[in-house]
Amino acid sequence: MNMNPRPSFDADAKANTNANAVTDADANVGANININSNADANFNANPSTSPSGHAGLKQHRPAAPSKLKHYLTAAIILLLLWGSAVDTDASWGKLIQGSPNMLDLLREMFPPKWSYFDNIVPAMLETIRMALIGTTFGAILAVPVALLCASNLSRSAWIYQPVRFLLNLVRTIPDLLLAAIFVAIFGLGPLPGIMALSVFSFGLIAKLTYEALETIDRGPLEAMTAVGATPVQRIAFGVVPQIQAHFISYVLYTFEINVRAAAVLGLVGAGGIGHYYEVTLGFLEYDKTCMIILFTLVVVLLIDYVSTKLREKWL
Repeated sequence: MNMNPRPSFDADAKANTNANAVTDADANVGANININSNADANFNANPSTSPSGHAGLKQHRPAAPSKLKHYLTAAIILLLLWGSAVDTDASWGKLIQGSPNMLDLLREMFPPKWSYFDNIVPAMLETIRMALIGTTFGAILAVPVALLCASNLSRSAWIYQPVRFLLNLVRTIPDLLLAAIFVAIFGLGPLPGIMALSVFSFGLIAKLTYEALETIDRGPLEAMTAVGATPVQRIAFGVVPQIQAHFISYVLYTFEINVRAAAVLGLVGAGGIGHYYEVTLGFLEYDKTCMIILFTLVVVLLIDYVSTKLREKWL
């Protein structure tokens, strides 16, 4: 019989080794539990030091902003309004005193003289033509100027600052004064009105367009520059697609304004339906004036409706 005690000894050694490993693992787990317990104890003891603790946020909540600034702003606005009313000699008493005169004027205006409609149709069509031509010329002139005014396209301040100054100078002159100046140059008729509306449209569209140009994404421009695109190509394929919707919207908006503006340019002899305003008001024919106002209102509302539909369809 062959008796060999070695396998039993090896098995006992392995068992002891495993027991020691289990004991070490239990000790590590116990140490980790103690560490976590200490951390929880520290967290509970110091809740104000936790960046995510609600108690800490409550203790360090900032004070509410003072309302003194709002009160001072309201006081300054009221003071300016009061000072302006005093300097212009405007008061509620004068408004109430003049109310009967306004009611008398309204009674003389209504009902409007409907038979006067046939007399003002040609003048209204001339007004619309003036607004259309003036807006078109102004939009064409505004494109290169807007490109020069944009600081992200014209990097040199020696270029865009003088151009902006000239643009602000043009926008300073009101359209009625421009019409009077052009009447003195070209004489009576619709041409001075077209010139005045062209200058006015140029200033307005160029201002709105260059402000929109400064907000475009420069990514496409930088990519086209990296592949060697010319400045014309960068503008045609990198700028125009981003700005064309805004530009069309600005042109339509300016056309609506020009229709209303052209209606009064005739007061200085610049053609359009404004001449009939001057004649009817001068002869105190308020029923005819009311007819002109209603006709102008219908035309403006129609143009506004058409431009809105165009924006919804194209933009």
